[in-house]
Amino acid sequence: MTVTMDEPLGGISDPPEATRGRVVMLVDNGVDGDSRVQKAARSAAAAGWEVTLLGVAHPNARRVSWRLGQAEVKLVRTRRPLFTHHSKLRWSPRRPLAYSSTALAANRRQTVAGRYNDVHFRIAELAAARRAGAGRGAELAGLLRLLPGRALLKIQSRWVRLRTGELRRLTEARGNPHAPLTWAGNGIWRILRGRRSWRRLDPSLWDFELSMSAVIDGLEPDIIHAHDYKMLGVGARAKVRAAARGRTVKLVWDAHEYVPGLAPFPGWPGWLPAQVGYEREYAPHADAVVTVSPALAELLRAEHRLRELPAVVMNCPTMIPVQSAVDDEPPRELRADCEIDRATPLIAYGGGLSVARNTILLVEALTELPGVHLALVCVPPSERRAAADEHLARARELGVADRVHVLPYVPHDQVVSYLSAADVAVSPLLHLPNHEIALSNKFFEYAQARLPIVVSDTRTMAATVTETGQGEVYPAGDLDGYLRAVRAVLSDPDRYRSAYDRPGRLDEWTWERQAAVLDTVYDSVLPVAPAPPRARMPIGTQLRPGSAS
Repeated sequence: MTVTMDEPLGGISDPPEATRGRVVMLVDNGVDGDSRVQKAARSAAAAGWEVTLLGVAHPNARRVSWRLGQAEVKLVRTRRPLFTHHSKLRWSPRRPLAYSSTALAANRRQTVAGRYNDVHFRIAELAAARRAGAGRGAELAGLLRLLPGRALLKIQSRWVRLRTGELRRLTEARGNPHAPLTWAGNGIWRILRGRRSWRRLDPSLWDFELSMSAVIDGLEPDIIHAHDYKMLGVGARAKVRAAARGRTVKLVWDAHEYVPGLAPFPGWPGWLPAQVGYEREYAPHADAVVTVSPALAELLRAEHRLRELPAVVMNCPTMIPVQSAVDDEPPRELRADCEIDRATPLIAYGGGLSVARNTILLVEALTELPGVHLALVCVPPSERRAAADEHLARARELGVADRVHVLPYVPHDQVVSYLSAADVAVSPLLHLPNHEIALSNKFFEYAQARLPIVVSDTRTMAATVTETGQGEVYPAGDLDGYLRAVRAVLSDPDRYRSAYDRPGRLDEWTWERQAAVLDTVYDSVLPVAPAPPRARMPIGTQLRPGSAS
């Protein structure tokens, strides 16, 4: 839920001294807003590793290079032409009259509209000429000349509507996993190619490899740290290429979520099987696996028949302030941002807004919680506000907009202090496979802020809250249950805060403790001899596919 805005890179950095090894971290996003990868890069560099974090540059990215402490961040311009699945670009025998793509259908509709516009223009010309003194006969003759073209245009218009309608029905069938041909087609590819079937079902996974491979090779890493499954394949291929050139590269796979438990991509039935197959193909290349919770560690060991249980590096907040470009500005204060005083009851939620997270429930509940305010710390650095605007619109419908505060993210090392001004924190997740096994980033941030927590009864989080006594649990999606839990906490918050007084309870839930686990994993895969010094590329250089440092 967080973003760190660190110092931009400029000029040329001093040549580094010998390090414990060169680590290239890979992530399939723009880094801003992903606190786990930021903390991992920063802490690894502080521990003596030479770290470069490679991310993906958004087309409108304002910066492509900066520094996180001693780690360098570089964003690669990544084109995604394969994300338009090939099935949307070709003719299909199941609807032979359908256009081969929505782009072609749009082209034909616009062409017909343009031709109709031409006809109307000619009719207007004839009418204007008649008003200017031309005879009625000339106008009628002109209209007669237009008749054949107008008749053909009407036929063409109906033909385009027919083919466009067929394309709409074809698209619906392709997006329906239960449609016989869709089900059979995906199944055949999975039978024929197994875990390699992603090349047919979702070839867009190649886009990351084609954009980043030359950049990774040029950095000559000793360790590749692949964050999540999309970078697992990219890292595995880089490891194999290095081996072919006589270099040993170790691959650490950081599994952030359980891929078979992901929500399907709307309208793309083959997407989830493709992601599962992709992960299964490249998981054997990992020299070490780390993940975010003990429950996910067990699932990964069973799913991929791992020899060892993955190390658990939880998404805990950093408790040591970091130097950043915003240090000249005073830290933000939650209640000041909400423009409320200390006596006003305040519920806090930090993170993305979505249907799966059931965050709209938090807004709707305010109608039964008079005087209580809600802070949604949810606006990412890219200023994507669609979900936030939907929540504000709902608040206006219910007459509670004056008590809903939509706020931007804060630097990840400030989240705990920022949220600590609230009275209660909430996590309203619905029952989904990944939600059942997660102790989320926000859970640990709430705990370090010593906030009473109200959570839905997703398995792992509910069990933890019940065991520690730090909050209340309610049935996921149940408004009445949520209201009972919030009222219980607000009536006696000190009772729940006292759970954090137990000696050692919060010590384990810090990034500093988790970073030590990650450092041990690095040591386990790489010989102790440090890498020789390496002159870095000019800082601020934009990396492009095909370039090498």
